[in-house]
Parts: sequence; C-alpha cells; structure tokens
Amino acid sequence: MNARRLRSVWLDLSLLVLSVLFLSGCQVLSKASSAGSGIGVATASLNFGTVAVGSSKTLSDTLTNTTTSPVTISAITFSDPSLHVLGITVPLALGAGASVPFTVQFQPTTTVNLSSTISMLGVNSNVLVSLTASGTTGTPGQLSLSPSSIAFGTLKVGSSLTNSVTLSNTGGSDITVNQATLSGAGFATSNLSLPLTLPAGGTAPLSLTFAPLGTGSFTGSVTFATSSSSNVVLALSGTGVAPGQLSANPSGLAFGSVQVGNSASQSETLTNTGGSSVTISQANASGAGFSVNGLSAPVTLAVNQSVTFNVGFAPTTAGAVNGALAIVSDASVSPYNIALSGTGLAAGALTANPSSASFGNVTVGSNKTVSVAVTNTGGAAVTVSGAAASGSGFSFTGPSLPLTLNAGQSTTFNAIFAPTAAGAASGTLTINSNASNASLSVPLSGTGIAQGQVSPNPSSFSFGNVQTGNSKSLPGTLTNSGGTSLTISAATASGSGFSLNGLTLPVTLNAGQSAPFTVLFAPTTSGAASGSISVTSNGANPSLSIPLSGTGVTPGALASNPTSLSFGSVQVGDSSSKSETVTNTGGSAVTISQANVTGTVFSVSGLTLPATLSSNQSVTFTVTFTPTGAGAASGSVSIVSNASNSPLSIGLSGTGTAPGQLAVSPTSLSFGNVVDGSSSSLSGTLNATGASVTISSAGITNGEFALSGITLPLTLAAGSSAPFTVTFTPQSSGAASGNLSFTSNATNSPTVQTLAGTGTAPPQHSVSLTWNSSANAVGYNIYRGAVSGGPYSMINTTLDASTAFTDNSVTAGQTYYYVVTAVDASSNESGYSNQTSAVIPTP
Repeated sequence: MNARRLRSVWLDLSLLVLSVLFLSGCQVLSKASSAGSGIGVATASLNFGTVAVGSSKTLSDTLTNTTTSPVTISAITFSDPSLHVLGITVPLALGAGASVPFTVQFQPTTTVNLSSTISMLGVNSNVLVSLTASGTTGTPGQLSLSPSSIAFGTLKVGSSLTNSVTLSNTGGSDITVNQATLSGAGFATSNLSLPLTLPAGGTAPLSLTFAPLGTGSFTGSVTFATSSSSNVVLALSGTGVAPGQLSANPSGLAFGSVQVGNSASQSETLTNTGGSSVTISQANASGAGFSVNGLSAPVTLAVNQSVTFNVGFAPTTAGAVNGALAIVSDASVSPYNIALSGTGLAAGALTANPSSASFGNVTVGSNKTVSVAVTNTGGAAVTVSGAAASGSGFSFTGPSLPLTLNAGQSTTFNAIFAPTAAGAASGTLTINSNASNASLSVPLSGTGIAQGQVSPNPSSFSFGNVQTGNSKSLPGTLTNSGGTSLTISAATASGSGFSLNGLTLPVTLNAGQSAPFTVLFAPTTSGAASGSISVTSNGANPSLSIPLSGTGVTPGALASNPTSLSFGSVQVGDSSSKSETVTNTGGSAVTISQANVTGTVFSVSGLTLPATLSSNQSVTFTVTFTPTGAGAASGSVSIVSNASNSPLSIGLSGTGTAPGQLAVSPTSLSFGNVVDGSSSSLSGTLNATGASVTISSAGITNGEFALSGITLPLTLAAGSSAPFTVTFTPQSSGAASGNLSFTSNATNSPTVQTLAGTGTAPPQHSVSLTWNSSANAVGYNIYRGAVSGGPYSMINTTLDASTAFTDNSVTAGQTYYYVVTAVDASSNESGYSNQTSAVIPTP
C-alpha cells in the first residue's frame, strides 16, 4: 500500500484506555555482572614514545579482578614481536578482587611504528581484557653542546662570572646523561641534576662559573658521559688579573686658618696603581665645612690613569676641624680615606659693657653721663667707622673716628642724658664698624623728673548693679606720679548713695608714694546713680575729679512654669518625663544652690548646680516619673536659692498602672503533611490583657515558616486582639519545627507559639495510552501537544509495535493532548488519530 493510499484509510486507533499513575517511588534491581566483565587494567593504553633500534623501554601496568568469582587467564596474545609481557605466567588464576602487576617491554630490532593490541584470554579463548601499545623507533640519541666551549675572558681576582650552556639531544631517541666530570681550578657548575634523560629534540640548561684564584691563565673542562654516545667535552678558559688600587697625592689636606664665612680650596689627585681598572662610585667628605668639587662619579681609571679634583673648606664656626674624604670604589681598598684638617677663625665682633645704659631719674634741666666700653671680642681686627646717639635728650662723646681695634682691644664712649621734659625717655647709642655685627646698638633709658601730680587708680569707679538695701565698696589709691612731693588738702564724694572713707587729710605724698581709700555705694532706690570724688592738692592738677556710677536694683525672685507637674498614668516599669522652667523675675541675679526632690519615684535631670540666673534669665530642666508599683504618687521639687522667695516648691503627681500581658492563641500550630515546594497557612491571634501592650518585633527560628498579616511595631489596648497568619513551605521532606516569638513590653515577653509540620515529596505521574490496532500497520508513533489540535511532537524514540504506551515525562499541573499514527512495512505513515487529553494533578 503506498503512502497516499495509507493516509486515506481511516484507522481504528481510538485511544481506549487513559490512566494517570501516581507513584510515590520505585526501586531498580540490576542483574549481577557475568564473570569476565569485571577484569581490567590500570592503564589501557601504553605509549612508549621513541625507542632506538637495539635498545628497549619498559612500562608498568596492573591487572585486577573486580568480580566476586576467580578468573583464569589462559593465554596472552599480541601481534608485534618487539613486544614482551613480563611478570605474568599463564595460565594465571586470579582470585576475586585480586590484582597482579606486570610490565610490557618494547625492544625493536628494526625500524617500526608500533601499534598493537595485547589481549588476555580466558579458558574458553574469549578476550577478558585488552590494552593497546604504541610507539616508534628512531636513530640513537646524540648529545650536543651550545656553545661548544666557554672563554670567560679577564676577571679580577676575588670576582666571578657565570655563563650558560645548553645541552641538546639531536638524535632520534632518548639519551641519558649519566655523569658530568669537571676539571680546572676556579671553575664550577650548577643547576644540573644527574642522571638526566633528554628526549629526542629535548634540551637542558647548565650554568658554569669562573672565579680566578690568582693572576694568570686558567683552563678546564666538563666531560659528559651518556648512555648512547661517546663522551662529549666542553672546554673552559679564563684569565685572572690583580684588582685596581688607588693612591692619593697629597695623602692629606691641611687648610690652615680660614675666617668663618670665607672658604679655601685645594687640589687632590687620585691614581690607579693596580693591575686592572678602578671605578670610583662615590666621594664623601666628612667634617663640618669640608666639600668635594670637580669629581663626577662614577669615573673609571685605567691602569696608571689619574683624576684631579678640588676639596673645599668653608668653616661655619670658630675652632679646629678634622675630617676625611672617603673614596668608594671597586679597588682592593674601599673606602680609601684622605685626612682633612683646618681651623675656623672667628670674625671680628664688638661688645659693649654695659650692654645698656640706664640713667635713672634725672631732673629736667640737668644731665648725667654713663661710660660704655666697646671691645673687639672676635679673632680679626675691627675698624670703627662712626657712632651716633638717638632719642630725646641723649648724646655722646668719644674717641676720634675711624678707629681700629685689634682682637681684645677696647675704647670708651660716654653716653649723656639731659632731659628737657618730665617723663621716661629711651634712645640708642649706635657703633658702626666692619665687624660681624656691623651695627652695635646700646639701648639708653632715663626719666625726666617733673612736678608732683595726683594720679587715681582706678580713674573711675563703676559699681554695677547693687540691690537696694545693700551696699558695695570698691578700693582705690591716690599716687604722686610726679617727681616732687605734694599735699592733698581735701577729698569729698558727691551723688546719691556714694560716700568716701579711709582718707585722713591733709596728707603729703612724696614722689611715687600712694594713699589708699574706699568708695561706698548704698542705693536706697532702684535706678541708675552717678557722682564723683573731688580731690584738692597743690600738685600739677590741683582739682582732680574721679567719676562714680552704679545702679540700684530690686532683689531677685524665682517663678516656675508650670507651677506643678501632673504625669497622669504611667505603666510600672516605664517612665514619663516633663520639662520645667524656672525664671528670675526680680531685678538682681539669683543663684540656685539646691534642687531637692521628695517622692522616690520622681527624679530631676538637666540641672547643673550651682546655677546663677540674671534678671529675666531662665533655666529648663527635666522631671521624670518612674512608678515602681500601681497606685497614685505625689512629691515636690524644692528650689533653694538666694532669691527673696526661697525655697520655691513645685508640686509633682502621677499614677502607676500595672503592666499588660500578651497571649497568643493557639499556643501551637500544626500544619500536618505539606508537599515540598507548596504552602499551607494557619491563623493565630494576639491578645492584650491588664494594660496596653506594644509589640516591637517578631522572629521565627525556622526559615520554612513565615509570618504575615500583622505590621510591627503594634500597640494593643487592654482587651483588644490582632490576627496574624503563619505559612509553612517545606523545602525538603521530613519533620520541621520552630518557634514564633513576639517581643513586647509585656511582663511575659517574649510570647512564644510553637510551630510543626512535615514536608512530603511530591508524587510522580505518568499517562498510560492504549488504542485499537490498524490493518497493515507494523508499528505506531505517539504524538503529544500542549494545545488542543496541535502542534504535536513525537514522544516515542523507536517505532512502537504494540497498541499501548506510557508517557513518564509529564509535569504536575499541566494538560497534555495525544494522537497516534500507523506506519506500514514501507515506512508510510498515516494521518493523526482522534485526539485525547490528560490533566496531570497538582502536585
């Protein structure tokens, strides 16, 4: 029947049976392995690489019986005669679980590309296990050196040089270097570990070092003994020469005396008197004031070559200085030290004795002379070129200028003070020279004495605020600030509330003498007051007036706001705070010394004592009520001060209420069995009793349980409740438990609800299909779609000769649509049968 005819025939492929299987699990039983299926080798493929004709190479392997029965190996077969199996004698009985080691040897006699299978046969000539052997043959290995010899050249005795040689296998098979024999003084090898096997084309490095033991030529060699060729020799050569040596001319530098601030320079020559070149890397001068110029390091000197440079001396202080010039190089002696010496000579310097001239008191119209000795205290002569006096009333006489003073020599200048007016005067005698202190200044001071004069201290009196009914006194002095004595004949105080005490008149005051007195202010009314003290004398200021001022103020008084504090109801264990303000409503400052609290449940904070309040100034503090038991409480804050209404009492009251309790209903939630990955929810309720309760947070000890339906923090009034939901979503099979804890301010916090549930694995599903057979059909194809009417996809992997099929690849919660086609012996396929559907349960 052709394909067109088959597709036109109606097929009786009605799907008669549709069943969904719900499987909770299954167990697969496998048949025990037959004898021989457990025979194996550790390495199933042996690669010998390249082996030279006439040599051999051996590789190891292990044969193991992993079955539960003994096995007998009767024969071993392989196709290549260059192969040999060693370590196994057949027949070989190998017990259950036993192993035996063996080796395979590749020993080619002609050129061959080895590719052979080695089979181990049982008693019935069946192959129990096989392994492959591969390899090639090549020419014998050949050792070559690059370079073939090493010439180290000329080296200084005490130094060394390292060169590298590459060992190469230029043959067609492996070669082994068994020995490397070194000869020759001063030569050494490193980084070569023997025996060393080099594959064809392989290389290895070798380091050789030459460190001459003396001067002259040195020769040596390294002889390499190999496994497949004659010895290979590496020739070595080098020459040792004496190191360079420096000498200095002159051998030391003495600069003599050089004045501080000046400098001197001398030439120095270094010569290489050794047998090889010398490289000077540093030239370091030590000793204050010494330096090196004209020597640029590094500099290399050939044998008998010289370099000339300068050494400078610039002393900064007086005295002898010793130092050294250290030449750092690669010569035999390094550093090479050259001694340096010199003396710093101090420059000329002038000093004055006395260093300043004080004339004291000098009457206006007269004069006074002070002699000043000027000495050269330096080390060099000084020429005094000029002198001058400055300042009102000052002048001088002295030697004729210019004048030269040798070291330690002195001359005298006479400073004169002739004041023309009363008062202190100052000036300067300036000596100019070529000394290090080119301008020597001698300060001059004196006082012109004038007529006596009364000076008050203070010049005015300010009493500030004084409370009415009180008094305040201030001290003062009257001083003769002139140069002659004077007599005070009268002194009176004017102004309301002011009075003068302590001054007995008349009184005579010598120059600089003082008389103390006291001024008293005792206001009788509030408000500003002013007055003065009038002093009459025969001084330069015969009528002296001293201003007086002060203010009368009313006494301070305290007021509280609020006048009392009521805290209302506060739960026992909690606290409530309120602010209190105390204000000075009087006219003078008030100092609060104490704040005493009665009632143990009340406390005060934020008030630092003593505290002083000026007029209209306030202070705010906090009063806290912390009840320790239920019931009404009362107390007070007593403010003790120097106010007129001390102490000020502030009443306190409050009521302590019993704390609330929190209950959870039910006390435990049991979710029973829940399929893994699905969820189950149960409800609960929180109830507050006794007083309001604030729930601040909640926590669950197992992540498979989740809380919802409640927002925290939450405050429940006494007698009220709040619902919530707990959801159990198991992630794996088995029993699960946890605790849901609510944290609150209740006395029984935390409140705990226990949680329990069991996760169960989801069931497995399958769909069983059956249909009626069709004439001429040799098999059937089964198609499945996710949408009614298709499209469909074939789900059988091979043609199904029966009229039944089970679909095990279904997913829970899905709906599937099935059709079937018939296929004849010519592979012609019919159209789709009628459609049937299957709904897979969830889960």
